[in-house]
Amino acid sequence: MNHNLENLHPYPFAKMATLLADSKPANGYSEIKLGIGEPKHKPPAFVLDVLRENLDKISRYPTTNGMFELRQTIAHWLEKRFFLNHVDANTQVLPVMGTREAIFSFVQAVVDQDTGEPAMSPTVVMPNPFYQIYEGAAILAQATPYFVPCTLDNDFKGDYRAVPQEVWAHTQLLFVCSPNNPTGSVMTMEDWEYLIRLSDQYGFIIASDECYSELYFDTAPIGLLQACAALGRRDFKNCVVFHSLSKRSNLPGLRSGFVAGDAKILQAYLQYRTYQGCAMPIPHQLASIAAWQDEKHVAHNRALYQEKFALWMSELGQLLELRMPDAGFYFWIKVPEQFGGDDEVFVKALYEQANIHALAGRYLSREVDGNNPGQGFVRVALVASVEESREAIHRIRKLLGA
Repeated sequence: MNHNLENLHPYPFAKMATLLADSKPANGYSEIKLGIGEPKHKPPAFVLDVLRENLDKISRYPTTNGMFELRQTIAHWLEKRFFLNHVDANTQVLPVMGTREAIFSFVQAVVDQDTGEPAMSPTVVMPNPFYQIYEGAAILAQATPYFVPCTLDNDFKGDYRAVPQEVWAHTQLLFVCSPNNPTGSVMTMEDWEYLIRLSDQYGFIIASDECYSELYFDTAPIGLLQACAALGRRDFKNCVVFHSLSKRSNLPGLRSGFVAGDAKILQAYLQYRTYQGCAMPIPHQLASIAAWQDEKHVAHNRALYQEKFALWMSELGQLLELRMPDAGFYFWIKVPEQFGGDDEVFVKALYEQANIHALAGRYLSREVDGNNPGQGFVRVALVASVEESREAIHRIRKLLGA
């Protein structure tokens, strides 16, 4: 067996299961799941219709790089959404079976162990807290994860200016998540430009996880490719983005997303995926085309989240330290003092006294130099219905003694 498997951390939800193993949910309350970022809004009916109408095409092998019609649809969506002059559907777009799988395999494809320094492994830089796939993929690629703490002091985006030069010198890949999971912070043009200049200086790839980009409130977040274009870098050198229909269109089970950006990187990554044998079924591709071509259901989706965030801020804003995210569907909540500022204590109380599932922040982070930036925070996903949100708020108010 791969010895690096022993270095993988249990997934956050496995840690939660261990924490609650001896706990019992509150009697008399139905379960409300706010711990997992799985959208609960209804998927668009017209997309499901396309899927059903094309089930007979499941008998055909799909190509690894997907149908041209899908790549072209994605290219047009990118151009319109991020104000890009031209995206080449043949070389700068690659459909994938969900971004989770794509992020993992991308790391395996791009990390090069031949660093020229036998005693020095390649480095993969990532935010902290983070999406655990970044870390796991780096470990299994025999790279060293380097964690950039996302704290209130840096608006929960990470202070990349504080990363030592010797770290950048060995960095092959930088993960950025904007809008960030779990904090909801969004990168600015100034932030992107700084990282792009660093990439030019040290030669590393920037991989931007933008799966929450369409769940915003007032202003659409700036994406990495948009920043590249603004700087005149139309080849998107050393820059790739990951997008998905899971959050945008409430289609997590469709497993449909894409990678876009630097054509040279995508050419090599496509070769890797050809050997990996991972291709999106044709019915899924046709359904994805329909989803990417429509924005009305996305606007409706945003409106539902906006309603729930406004409700939580109105009803709990005086009782909890609720910080409105820039985008996304998470609250990154500082634990109330009555729970000792302990995220594990707070999530246990939510479960045992209110039958509400939330996620302890420390499980999304790693301790570095004695500090875990997620400790003392709880992630709450506003994925439940408006009605369930009202019920959750009622129970939390009662728990807090309001």
